[in-house]
Amino acid sequence: MEKETGKMNWWKVIAIVLIVIDLCLLLLKGCGGALSKAQSVPEDYTKTVSAGAELEAKYLAMGSHDVNYVEYGALMSFGKYEIYYPSDIAEMKEPLPAVIFVNGTGVKGSKYQALQKHMASWGFITVATEEDHAWNGFSAEMSVRMLEMLNQLEGQYMDKDNVLYGKVDLDNIGITGHSQGGYGVVNAITDQKHKENYKAAVILSSAPFTANNDFQWDADPSLIQAPTMMLSSMGKFDAAVASLDALQKVYGSISNEVPKVLARRTAGDHGEMLYYGDGYVTAWFMYWLKGDTEAGKAFLGDNAEILSNANWQDVNKNL
Repeated sequence: MEKETGKMNWWKVIAIVLIVIDLCLLLLKGCGGALSKAQSVPEDYTKTVSAGAELEAKYLAMGSHDVNYVEYGALMSFGKYEIYYPSDIAEMKEPLPAVIFVNGTGVKGSKYQALQKHMASWGFITVATEEDHAWNGFSAEMSVRMLEMLNQLEGQYMDKDNVLYGKVDLDNIGITGHSQGGYGVVNAITDQKHKENYKAAVILSSAPFTANNDFQWDADPSLIQAPTMMLSSMGKFDAAVASLDALQKVYGSISNEVPKVLARRTAGDHGEMLYYGDGYVTAWFMYWLKGDTEAGKAFLGDNAEILSNANWQDVNKNL
């Protein structure tokens, strides 16, 4: 068996694994089992994930805002828009930046609610969906269009008070995606209608963006213009899915005029990277979308915190 596997293309092995995962999820959903409702991100991850330095710890902790939730149905394959926002949004005079979440394979927005709550607690509006095939960036594009509509629509929408009327900074949007979602991030910020609205992007443990792969996904990171951070782990699965060599090639394909960071987490593996890097993911958006200069110290200059943080290795950056 080992000899046969050794002869197989790694992409085919990974494709088989992901197909099996999808089938298991469908079976669990069909049976209505408790496991089908299990969260991919632990509710208490902000307290249990280790932070290796001061700024990582600060932005991994919950922010100062309580959060509320609203959802709207969508006549699309992704089912609904799942929106978190600060509960005191009505009192805020300035519109808020938004962060769009792009799903990995088998991990829908309803599976990582804790991640969205954390981001919203730092003063962002977040949108996720139930999309299974997010690689093309279309669900992200439609999420931005939904925010655009809500930002202009006073009163009610779908029998719910529209609390986002006039509250969304549409010119200041961030986007993050894990695994398959990394493709969705690249396509959203390079190939979709609202690509110019994105001011920061994060790609988490995404497969290399090679042509003619077994998934038939397609994306071109050389077209990226928004500041982009790529995070992965040193785990065995990520070593195949998002190897250091592949990540460095993607990093190199992004123009040097675009602010960019690449780093690998020393602990965890592919699945955990959905939330293990969230301290620096939040700091990244706080800096680029909110102008938080303290958050910027995690990445900027020769003394950037991420360079000396033992949680992170293989750091490349041009900031």
